[in-house]
Amino acid sequence: MSRPRLMIPGPIEFTDEVMAQMARPTPSHVDPSFIEVFGQALEDLRKVFLAGPDYQPFILAGSGTLAMDSAVANLVEPDDRVLVVDTGYFSQRMADIVRRYGGEVTLLSAPPGETITPDQLRDALAQADYDLVTITHVDTSTGVLTDVRGMTAVAKGAGALVIVDGVCAAGAEELRQEDWGVDVYLTASQKAIGVPPGLALLVASPGAMAKWLGRATPVGSYYSDWNHWLPIMEAYEARKASYFGTPAVNLIMALGVSLRQILDEGLENVFVRHKRLSDAVKAGIAALGLSQVPTDHAHAAHTLTCPRYPEGVDARLLKFVREEGAILAGGLHPAIKTEYFRIGHMGAVSRSDVLTVLGAVEAGLRRAGYAVEPGIALAAAQAELA
Repeated sequence: MSRPRLMIPGPIEFTDEVMAQMARPTPSHVDPSFIEVFGQALEDLRKVFLAGPDYQPFILAGSGTLAMDSAVANLVEPDDRVLVVDTGYFSQRMADIVRRYGGEVTLLSAPPGETITPDQLRDALAQADYDLVTITHVDTSTGVLTDVRGMTAVAKGAGALVIVDGVCAAGAEELRQEDWGVDVYLTASQKAIGVPPGLALLVASPGAMAKWLGRATPVGSYYSDWNHWLPIMEAYEARKASYFGTPAVNLIMALGVSLRQILDEGLENVFVRHKRLSDAVKAGIAALGLSQVPTDHAHAAHTLTCPRYPEGVDARLLKFVREEGAILAGGLHPAIKTEYFRIGHMGAVSRSDVLTVLGAVEAGLRRAGYAVEPGIALAAAQAELA
């Protein structure tokens, strides 16, 4: 029997070409061939984020949490006022990181499944002056999509820098970093970017770099400090070797392939594909009679779907679904953790993956004792895909 399809919100299934790079003999981090790959990956990361040549990319060995830590450690000084737009578990993690570096946090919180609108942000920013605003593009715990474009325009209008956590969004949800004015956009390799876990990715605007350069206090993290990493990134982009810490060589070689695959598909096509597949999954889930955590389709992410368990069904469903061919994730948000599950559909995901996971969910629900008309989810999804 073939292995179950991994359909969680990261790590995802990776392309054969990406995985082939992971199996290659590891070259030296100062080998000319690797220097070329690293330099090109830095240039391509800008392109994937739709950022200009004066935006600074960083590729670090670490997780998405390191990307969050790096942005905050370098841009937040003690007593900086930071408004955290809170749409779930990872927004609250961002708040914790800001506090760790001495920032004064104000939470602008939405109930689980709801979002914050630009008008709500405008009202909050009218109450006080803030140095930074942080936004979670897609909170992986709730499947809520935030209007980054509208929120960033409001924040910039109030004179604040903007950090966007794009861990569950980059490479799938629409993002135009330079046009929208996002100062730092960050992500991790193992989601829609399409590389196994282990890389923290950031792109910083000239405004962000200026705030960092103008710090009155040292950066509080040794590893995250851009004073160490900026010379490395500049050297590799100039196709020269440099050293601070050993880069994750095979992961960066895989990143070079994945970024090129995204750019070859075309960003507009990538955005449309993720929306189409997401609509198909959500249509299938709705046909099964399941509600979802996001309270409105308009603010539901295109990278994952968060169905609520029907009455009489609990997390045992995930075992049945796995046995039917798909690995899904349980709930994460502490307030509703036992009430829902999560289906990831991002990166190299295809139409066949969508139909596989819906078939597995349908079969799993029947095994859990929930009456399901055979084929109803697949029919709804196929109608969307057509």
